[in-house]
Amino acid sequence: MSFFAVLLALLVEQLKPLPRRNGVHEAVFSWVRWTSRNFDAGESHHMKVVWLVSVLVPAAVSLVVFLALKHFSIVMAFAFNVLVLYLTLGFRQFSHYYTDIRDALDRGDESEARRLLGEWRHLDASELPRTEVLRHVIEHSLLAAHRHVFGVFFWFVVLAALGLGPLGAVLYRMGEFCSRFWAYRSKSLDAPMSEGLLEFSRRAFMLMDYMPARLTAFGFAVVGNFEEAVASWRRDAGLWLRPNEGIILAAAAGAVGVQLGGPAAPGVTPDRSKTVSTGAEASDAQAQGSTAGSQAQVAHLQSVVGLVWRSVVLWMLLVLLLTLANVLG
Repeated sequence: MSFFAVLLALLVEQLKPLPRRNGVHEAVFSWVRWTSRNFDAGESHHMKVVWLVSVLVPAAVSLVVFLALKHFSIVMAFAFNVLVLYLTLGFRQFSHYYTDIRDALDRGDESEARRLLGEWRHLDASELPRTEVLRHVIEHSLLAAHRHVFGVFFWFVVLAALGLGPLGAVLYRMGEFCSRFWAYRSKSLDAPMSEGLLEFSRRAFMLMDYMPARLTAFGFAVVGNFEEAVASWRRDAGLWLRPNEGIILAAAAGAVGVQLGGPAAPGVTPDRSKTVSTGAEASDAQAQGSTAGSQAQVAHLQSVVGLVWRSVVLWMLLVLLLTLANVLG
């Protein structure tokens, strides 16, 4: 059931993608803003209440609806799974920026590519050189693919196997959204959040993302250049401040042979930190805090798309095999 729900949701999302602004996402935005405004009083214990209410209430509602529908009809429960996955899982929720930036670079319109990157990430990219625009597009796209597809995929399949329906998909997406939204609101909207809430939401999502991030990186290694991906994972994951992000990006860089990381332009990736020490024998790329490989080119954008889609096929095949084994066993 999980395999067919994911497959159908991906197909529907490709044929009829959600618009950039839609009622469901606006409702989630309003919900998280309301919970943080009404439950965060600055005390240490309040941060847990805010996170629990913001994340667990929508997840619990989805579970209750699923169980109620399952009581009456398996078909209705399956349709509800597909609907929730359609709203939480898919490439088209972020790929329009990726496509528009790629098209702008193909036309040689670097100013438009910088504008789109800045609009996508809510940051100033106006002074980035072409190679840096490409590098940041690749990095953000890889992380977005993980958070919108592979992370949701993992938690949905695991909890659905326990009879909990779409609980995992909603839980993961709400945890990721809260962590990202509160950080964005604090930094970019001049509406500072309590540091305790920001830190707690980051740690909660980091724990939630621990296993999916490593499975995503492993999938990139399997469908890409395995030896280089594993070597880059072991050697370069520490170039990023957040371990889960570093593992994904380092493995992907090795899998397609592209140079990622490096000194961050002001305001573009403020959370990157060069956290590894490089000795005298370090390569030039490592000395600059980058992975090994060639500098990002437009051709690498297509390579990344292929890498991600091959990974999707890999995990879908694995889930299909597990489903068949469960049915036949």
